[in-house]
Amino acid sequence: MFSFCTISSSSHLFKAFALANSVAPFQGFLNILVIDKIDVLGEKPENVNIFTLSDLKDNIGIQIIDKYKNKQDKLRWALKPIFLKHLLNETDALIYVDNDIFFYNDFSFLFHELATNNIILTPHFYKINTFEDQNWLEANFRVGLYNAGFIGVNQQAKTALNWWANCCLYNVKKVFWRGLFDDQKYLDLFPILFDKVKIIKEKGCNLAGWNYLNYHLKRESNGELVIDNIDKLIFIHFAESSLVDFSNTNHFLNKEYKVYEKNLLYHHAAFSYKRSIFNKRTIVPFIYFLKWKLYRKIEK
Repeated sequence: MFSFCTISSSSHLFKAFALANSVAPFQGFLNILVIDKIDVLGEKPENVNIFTLSDLKDNIGIQIIDKYKNKQDKLRWALKPIFLKHLLNETDALIYVDNDIFFYNDFSFLFHELATNNIILTPHFYKINTFEDQNWLEANFRVGLYNAGFIGVNQQAKTALNWWANCCLYNVKKVFWRGLFDDQKYLDLFPILFDKVKIIKEKGCNLAGWNYLNYHLKRESNGELVIDNIDKLIFIHFAESSLVDFSNTNHFLNKEYKVYEKNLLYHHAAFSYKRSIFNKRTIVPFIYFLKWKLYRKIEK
């Protein structure tokens, strides 16, 4: 079995269960850390193991729990290195993925990478045109080169995980002018500070609303998605931007969204995605974009 892990609140366990469904056909097993009280577990997939905060005995982890106990998002993000370290006591290699990720094809090559590399990361693959979409170009430096919704590690990664855990204890906050972006921006230093860090460049890994427009997507006669004429679709990260675009019935990737939605509905019959224009996840980036546009005007 290939070992995955994720961290979730009880209200979003249905997403984690859908994730478990997606890795099951390829011999994947999912460990889930639930950060609050589980009121209703529902029908748990067979390839799932549930952990709670009481299972984490790491000293840094205890401090993180105390610091972010009233801030669910920050607690989930900050506990990634702690949960990974905890699970490495039982397995030689594993991959953390956010609970809003869904797999479509065989991922075993990612675990094969961990036989010769200590850490594997996936880039955001934002747009990089210096004459157009410069806001996306600068996003690489603003929010981080690598997406913290995916990280694979083996036994030799424990030093890096300890460093990352201390970074998360120090600060998990979005402060662009200080170079901070939650737990994510710290990953930029991994290839510099630690050995055998592999950047996974397959475009079918971490396909999302923030990068699909950079690729050439086409379907084979059997309906299989091919990216840039080479890569298979391995997994989609269904973050807000992905849901906004892919849930559109006319979107090229709506077929993949429907598969994901079907699995969500199996575990949460009341699920219905409705785009919200005004919420923290949309307003904060929009305010930043307006400030960015203003600075650009001043520069000229």
